[in-house]
Order: sequence, then structure tokens, then C-alpha cells
Amino acid sequence: MKTKLLFPCLLCILSLLAALPESTRAGDEPKPAQAPIYDESANASQQIADALVIAKPDNKHVLLQFGANWCSWCHKLHNLYESDKNIAEELKRDYVVVMVDVNKNHNSDLDTKYGHPIRFGLPVVVILDTNGKPLTTEDSGKLEEGDHHNPEKVISFLKQWAPAHVLRGPA
Repeated sequence: MKTKLLFPCLLCILSLLAALPESTRAGDEPKPAQAPIYDESANASQQIADALVIAKPDNKHVLLQFGANWCSWCHKLHNLYESDKNIAEELKRDYVVVMVDVNKNHNSDLDTKYGHPIRFGLPVVVILDTNGKPLTTEDSGKLEEGDHHNPEKVISFLKQWAPAHVLRGPA
């Protein structure tokens, strides 16, 4: 009697597993739900070096966002950077942003170099000064509120770590 019930239950479970989206099956890496924001083939060390060259003359800091294309919170933070006018202006004025892909241990040397920031999870933000010295690492969970990043927390963080600009009077 038990075997008669066990077989239909087993078939039901197997058919449910087969119907699951590929990204939710055990052992599978989740698939990105949105267009990629990280270049998975990029050499982030070179991207950072290039960003520092751009940042230095304008006295900007470099914002590194460590993450991966499958990370929904990475997309949420990146989308906030673009969609919130105040955040977008702050980033444009005071930062050069580098999206550091860490999918499948890509750029793991940079995780080591900057003190293992991905230990906090993804995304995680590291701010560099104009010489490439790390100023702070921010667990982006501290910038969250419910199911999104709080724009006020994000702008406050960006303003806190923005470079001091010299106010110049008329020449």
C-alpha cells in the first residue's frame, strides 16, 4: 500500500522540480533578470587604473561597486544611481564609478587587495581617494530599507565620502 502512494508522490515531486526555472534549481547559478551591468570579461585592475587617471585632475574619488550580474541588489543599487537625480548628480560631480565583477571569483585579487570587502555580501562599495588609497568600505545592507536602497542613506553616504573641493574666488 505504501509503495502505491509513494510512486505518484515521487512523480509529482519530480515534475515540480522539472518545472522550476533553471535559476532556482540546486547547483545552478541564478540567471540575470536584467541587462548586464558588470563586464564579466573586464580586467577591473585596469578599469580602476583608468578611473584614477580620470579622477585625479578633477579631485574626484573612485567608487568601486563589487557585485555580479545575477545579484538583484546590485541591479537595484545601480538603478538607483541612475534614476535618482540627486544621487546621479553627486556621483557625476564627485566620483568616477567602476563596476567590479566578482562572479565566479573574477577579480578575486582585488577583493584581497581591498581587504575582502565581498565578505559583507553583494553589492559592496569601496571608496578610493585620488591616489587609489581605500578610504572606506560600505556594506550596502546599511543603505537598505525594506526591499530597496534608501535614497537618503545613499546620498548621505556619498556626501560623507566626497572629496573636499577647494572653493575658488574670482581670479
